[in-house]
Amino acid sequence: MFTCEPITLRMCQGLAYNTTFMPNLLNHYDQQTAALAMEPFHPIVNLECSTEIRPFLCALYAPVCTEYGRVTLPCRRLCQRAKSDCYKLMDMFGVSWPDEMECSKFPVCDESYPRAIDLLQSSDGTEESPLSVQRDYGFWCPRELKIEPDLGYSFMGVRDCSPPCPNMYFRKDELIFARYFIGVVSIVCLSATLFTFLTFLIDVGRFRYPERPIIFYAVCYMMVSLVFFLGFLLEDRVSCNAASPGRFRASTVTQGSHNKACTLLFMTLYFFTMAGSVWWVILTITWFLAAVPKWGSEAIEKKALLFHVVAWGIPGALTITLMAMNKIEGDSMSGVCFVGLYDLMALRWFLLVPLALDVVVGVVLLLAGIAALNRVRMEIPLEKENQDKLVKFMIRIGVFSVLYLVPLLTVIGCCLYEQSHRSVWETTWVQERCREYHIPCPFKVEQTSRPDIALFLIKYLMMLVVGIPSVFWVGSKKTCFEWASFFNGHHRKDSAVHESRQVLQEPDFTQLLLRDPNTPVMRKSRGTSTQGTSTHASSTHLAMLDEPPSASTSRAGSMRSKSSSFHGSLHRSREGRYTACSYRGVEERLPHGSTLRLNDPLQNCGVNRLNSHSRHGSLQRLESQSRHSSMRDLTITAQAIQSSPGNGIHRVVGEDATKA
Repeated sequence: MFTCEPITLRMCQGLAYNTTFMPNLLNHYDQQTAALAMEPFHPIVNLECSTEIRPFLCALYAPVCTEYGRVTLPCRRLCQRAKSDCYKLMDMFGVSWPDEMECSKFPVCDESYPRAIDLLQSSDGTEESPLSVQRDYGFWCPRELKIEPDLGYSFMGVRDCSPPCPNMYFRKDELIFARYFIGVVSIVCLSATLFTFLTFLIDVGRFRYPERPIIFYAVCYMMVSLVFFLGFLLEDRVSCNAASPGRFRASTVTQGSHNKACTLLFMTLYFFTMAGSVWWVILTITWFLAAVPKWGSEAIEKKALLFHVVAWGIPGALTITLMAMNKIEGDSMSGVCFVGLYDLMALRWFLLVPLALDVVVGVVLLLAGIAALNRVRMEIPLEKENQDKLVKFMIRIGVFSVLYLVPLLTVIGCCLYEQSHRSVWETTWVQERCREYHIPCPFKVEQTSRPDIALFLIKYLMMLVVGIPSVFWVGSKKTCFEWASFFNGHHRKDSAVHESRQVLQEPDFTQLLLRDPNTPVMRKSRGTSTQGTSTHASSTHLAMLDEPPSASTSRAGSMRSKSSSFHGSLHRSREGRYTACSYRGVEERLPHGSTLRLNDPLQNCGVNRLNSHSRHGSLQRLESQSRHSSMRDLTITAQAIQSSPGNGIHRVVGEDATKA
């Protein structure tokens, strides 16, 4: 509340009046500021170039205090005489006539200042009611917070002004605690999201659509936590402008894009914050496509390019728009640069609205997908194991969604609360600091309130915790085995190799040799289908020579109990494959006249092994078992092999078909 105050300006003392009011006609909010603005005119007044120059300057810088709402301006004639008399002297001292002192702005009259009626009203008003001049002047930017006009700063609706740094709402000890709290949480989030991303790099094929967006979601919040960690290390060096005591400038919050480091932090933080929320929406879209229209991974993956365009394009457009509007603001509490910290419009349209839209769209699609999966579980009869897997998958989706939605909704709630109470907080701050900054105090303040630091700590916590749920999706025994194999230097084997081996190891594989080579054969292994023809051959009884005598004797006994001697002659190699080498053993042990011709490169495979065991003893035992039946079966087998194309063994048999 302002009243008529005594004139303290040295130049304006000794005039016909001795009281003034602030702000003056040139919008100086106190006499100290007015005195600094009058300093260039001191040489002109001291040289007494005109008797009108001093009353005219005091009429503008320290006007006479009259009744509330009435402002007395000097006459135009007074301005013209002062300017014409002192213009040459001002030019000599390099002092220009200010635009706000242009004579055309004053009323047409020819009276001295102050006029008699002004002195009478000033005297009556001052004696009768010293508090009569009372009004709300609004917020005046203190001299310590003034910024160069070309930077485009603004604070509380006043241009060329910036908020003080450190944060104007909290004490120094509270800000130190908040900084370390944000730093610790950022490290935890960075570790969780980095682990998720590295797990994906170890086994890229493990996370396919509809789960693939979780990886990009984790990458986005990994960058968000990295920016907050950098802000913890940088402290106030980026988010605040340095103080300049010589120019009466305090440390202020960085605004706009002139600070390259602040701009880079803002671009990274805002872009990946928005991209992370969009990737969560895309994750719900992929789940919806997989659950409702029953799209497969390949069909969803065909839309991957569109997903990337939307996920990276929309945040990029919003980031560029904010940079063009110069809405970047430093955050002295966390050390980063973001949007909507002091500008309520930017907070409303560039943070609250996008996040709210993401939540609405994501929740609708998520509920539709879960409902579809539950309908599948209830209506379609599935095996107990498949039902359990489906239930676990639905539980994982629900838990992951809750772990994402709760922090995000908390952030939106904190921003809404901050938006609704920001004006009260600012008014309270002005009331507490107006006398220190020499600015007008608020008039008739009805409500005062200060923010609780717990509100801001919860907001920062939830902004970072929202990225941690990604680690729960990859957390499983399979992930532990993959990391163990990675540290042990073992590479994951392709599952298709194991399935093919299991197909080859089925008991009825020998029947493939007697089938028509052009007939496709279907084999099922672990719920998958494998189609193809036989391309391998089997070994005979002679392969038993690789085993100890006791093992070969037991094998021979079991062979006698089988209906076909050729069935019992099948033998797999130590790696579980039916190799060409074992078939060479058959060729080596066929009777005279029916032995197949061997090529030189393959002789060492079967012959050397035969020579390394008790050849004569085993040979006598084997020749005593259904010799004629075995030879007949082998002859039929050789003919079947000869007719099937595509194998090197078949070509060898074809070269000597007559002998076979």
